[in-house]
Amino acid sequence: MNQYIDHTLLDPTATLIQIHKLCEEAIAYKFASVCINPSYVLDAYKILEYSNVKVCTVIGFPLGATSTQAKVDETKQALKDGATEFDMVIHQGKLKAHEYKYVQHDISAVKEVVGNQILKVILETCNLTDDEIAKACQLAEAAGADFVKTSTGFGSHGATPEAIKVMKANISNRIQIKASGGIRDAKTAKQYIDLGVSRIGASAGIAIVEGTSSDSTY
Repeated sequence: MNQYIDHTLLDPTATLIQIHKLCEEAIAYKFASVCINPSYVLDAYKILEYSNVKVCTVIGFPLGATSTQAKVDETKQALKDGATEFDMVIHQGKLKAHEYKYVQHDISAVKEVVGNQILKVILETCNLTDDEIAKACQLAEAAGADFVKTSTGFGSHGATPEAIKVMKANISNRIQIKASGGIRDAKTAKQYIDLGVSRIGASAGIAIVEGTSSDSTY
């Protein structure tokens, strides 16, 4: 279970002390990565440099409505600072307006910067219809993304089995799925893994692997 988890702290009030603790926990529990805001990437990189834990950050977070150039610049800086995984938020308004060329280019521009590193595209499924989720998955794959991801953790709700099923039906075996938002215990995490999810984004990672409960919302 541990290697499925991106140990997450995206709270806007998070301090460097909390980021340091997150990283130490990720090392101790052998989580796949820590997922943090871009301003803390360099700090996390220095802590995790000699571990197997990856540094994951978020791009255009949490709304996805920044310009493509802003996302590209943010990605370049995070890459320079040591991030190796990038969770970018799709432009939901452009998707809903059927501006599919824009959406695909938005993703591909970030992937061009990321190169061989991992790009996960956050759909924010709570704001999308099933048809929009399906189209977003198709565009993300066409743009070269490595994962599609359910949620930011800041929407009205997070991952659902129904959304995962739609996502899985609209990607090839090349692209993977990350479930996030509201996953707080081992039973729920296992449910998503059984549905074919490769990563779990959660601030409740320790509670999940230890089988305890958590009040975390992400």
